[in-house]
Amino acid sequence: MADDNANLPQFQIQRMYLKDLSLEQPNSPQVLLEQGQPQVEINLTLGAETISEAMYEVTVMATVTTKINDKTLFLVEAKQGGIFEIRNIPDEQLRQILGIACPNIVYPYLRAIVSDVCTRAGFPPVVLSEVNFQAMYEAQQAELQAQAAAVTNGSGASGVIN
Repeated sequence: MADDNANLPQFQIQRMYLKDLSLEQPNSPQVLLEQGQPQVEINLTLGAETISEAMYEVTVMATVTTKINDKTLFLVEAKQGGIFEIRNIPDEQLRQILGIACPNIVYPYLRAIVSDVCTRAGFPPVVLSEVNFQAMYEAQQAELQAQAAAVTNGSGASGVIN
């Protein structure tokens, strides 16, 4: 009966790790003396790739740029990764797991790292807000479908489609 379990869907976290981390304070120490309310810009990037059969790496990267009076106060780039073993899942569900479930698992680690790095750099912590990865995934899928429809109808912009 052990063979029956071989075809069951499987999902396991193999490892969580900090893949990349950078902190820059290009205008220190002068900018630290400036008064004013800093502007904070946060960009998130997701990545997923196959490592080997049934093994996937999912990454979430945050770029936090903080400026005061148009001068960069600090810039943090952090990329958190996770390795997941995923077996016996149909392709459509696999894409959803890699685009929604895995980032939901990886993201809290990234939030903690960004907050910690800002604090250790001598600034108030930047707490990344919660992210609805399902909404992000659905928006991305809708955009891909719209692009595919535009290309099929011949109304797409010229260029290379990957």
